[in-house]
Amino acid sequence: MAALTDAPAALDAARIREDFPALDQQVHGRRLVYLDNAASAQTPRAVIDAVVAFYEKDRSNVHRGVHELSRRATENYEASRVKLGRFVNSAESSEIVWTRGATEAVNLVAASWGREHVQAGGEVMISALEHHSNIVPWQILCEETGAKLRVIPMNERGELLMDEFERMLSERTRIVAVNHVSNALGTVNPVAEIVRKTRRAGAVSLIDGAQAVPHMPVDVQALGCDFYAFSGHKMCGPTGIGALYARRELLERMKPYQSGGDMILSVSFEKTIYNDVPYKFEAGTPNIADAIGMGAAVDYLQAVGMERIAAYEQSLLAYGLEKLGAVDGLRFIGAAENRAGVISFVLDGIHPADLGTILDRQAVAVRIGHHCAEPVMRFYKVPATVRASPAFYNTREDIDALVDAIETAREIFA
Repeated sequence: MAALTDAPAALDAARIREDFPALDQQVHGRRLVYLDNAASAQTPRAVIDAVVAFYEKDRSNVHRGVHELSRRATENYEASRVKLGRFVNSAESSEIVWTRGATEAVNLVAASWGREHVQAGGEVMISALEHHSNIVPWQILCEETGAKLRVIPMNERGELLMDEFERMLSERTRIVAVNHVSNALGTVNPVAEIVRKTRRAGAVSLIDGAQAVPHMPVDVQALGCDFYAFSGHKMCGPTGIGALYARRELLERMKPYQSGGDMILSVSFEKTIYNDVPYKFEAGTPNIADAIGMGAAVDYLQAVGMERIAAYEQSLLAYGLEKLGAVDGLRFIGAAENRAGVISFVLDGIHPADLGTILDRQAVAVRIGHHCAEPVMRFYKVPATVRASPAFYNTREDIDALVDAIETAREIFA
């Protein structure tokens, strides 16, 4: 972790902030300090313009028309798929399946791959750090099939117990599904090691990368994972769009997740022939505008530079931990050695909901609650936490504003 005295990476966050229209406003008469990026990042003008351009000039369906508008829409839609593939370094763009977000991507794998390969006597393994969207689909699958759900435990720092994970792996393990970065604690899990050991055990791996893709370079081939899920709205893209990376050989063997138009090559009353991958998993008219917007978000992030973003955010995270650590009565929840993007804490004598409300009156936007990670809250015996999650357009002044707002809350409750 970088020390307070370390200089931030060469990134002008104050200048970058100008690219985000929503940040140029006042809330309750004060300059907005937006520190809720783990829930949803803000959107740069370039992404907004890309979505608007589709609706103003290219509004048409894809893959189905010979006219110019349909051709342009299809070209831009598929170009975004190529951009996403390059962004996470898939072997080919056909390994990118459009979804509504990371949640649907996980559900796709559970429904399509899971129902084919998970049966009674088999085991599905997740971790104690998971978001509900990487818990509930596997619970449902296990209830339907009679398989067993197993949970990799964690320590007080919020780190997975890798010795226990290796001990739990067996010939009964069918899939290991873990997050890359914990949305509740910011823990960066050793996913390359998890993937390697999972494959050695003869199982497949799914990585929930929703909190990783916006904050660090991701290379799915280097990780070696079988599936990788992520969302657009956390990486400065539109809401309601995301993607699943999956190795092509797996996609070719999997049955469709949903059925309807565009996922077929031929339909008769006797038989249906499915389309090629990835299209057999994309039934119906897709979210064309937001897929194009997600491609624009990739362009924007790559122009800033993911290495620069990661380095700058690590510096900002270190600054935040040091400044907040000096606040009387503040206790951090989670203290993993390798972490990113999240500072989760509680304050003595003030319920997180009350603290969040006071911070809002100071124009500081944070998230309060269990963060769709109730098992994590139970582990730490807290009902909820306050979660500050900075991004590359935040500054040290934003962290200072958060600290000042917390001090105001302490004075009110004193």
